[in-house]
Amino acid sequence: MEKNLQRATKMATETGGGILFITEGVFGMRGQQGKIKEIVALKQKYNFRLLVDDAHGFGTLGKTGAGAGEEQGCQDQIDVYFSTFAKSMANIGAFVAADKDVIDYLKYNLRSQMFAKALPMIQTIGSMKRLELLRKSSELKDKLWENVNELQNGLKQRGFNIGDTNTCVTPVYLEGSIPEAMIMVNDLRENYGIFLSIVVYPVIPKGIILLRMIPTASHTFDDIHETLAAFEAIREKLVNGTYKAIAAETTVDVS
Repeated sequence: MEKNLQRATKMATETGGGILFITEGVFGMRGQQGKIKEIVALKQKYNFRLLVDDAHGFGTLGKTGAGAGEEQGCQDQIDVYFSTFAKSMANIGAFVAADKDVIDYLKYNLRSQMFAKALPMIQTIGSMKRLELLRKSSELKDKLWENVNELQNGLKQRGFNIGDTNTCVTPVYLEGSIPEAMIMVNDLRENYGIFLSIVVYPVIPKGIILLRMIPTASHTFDDIHETLAAFEAIREKLVNGTYKAIAAETTVDVS
């Protein structure tokens, strides 16, 4: 980052432009928080604005659920904060937060928004109500983290590799091919009642399967224990070659 800032500073000096550094509050595949606190510290050395996309952090991290910046104690140093209503708020739409002059500039200069329609009022009111619930009580966020810890600790106790996630995004890394992965998630959905995201090459290296889960506050411990049992079952099928044998007998389009 510092090398890029040095290069950008030189360009900005020559052109009279400014520098906008963009990062994520939570990286959605691996579940790691962005190094926002360390990035903010570089503002003492370089002149730049910071934009944080905090889709997975908003509503789940920080004392009040304000996100990864609050979790790391530097929310006020984020110049432009972007997040979505589609994750922690289970709604549609998104928002940008910044100082008024920045928001006014964006309103009148984002061509993609010139003729865009506003969110339906029912969705807007719904999001405002959800925000009110987050602000008034930590009950939902506390329950979310109870479920996150139960799931992630249960996976680690059973020998699963979940990387170094420190958020509610819960990745599980397994070794296998794309056809095996496709058959595995179909097995989870059809025979175990579990629907989840699958990530394969080229997002991750060849030979690796990433199954991504994100618990919610509405899940129960029974749901989690059922999921843990299902994961033990599919891992056994993956290791003993069941999925490989099915893949060999089945024509699978992986394009």
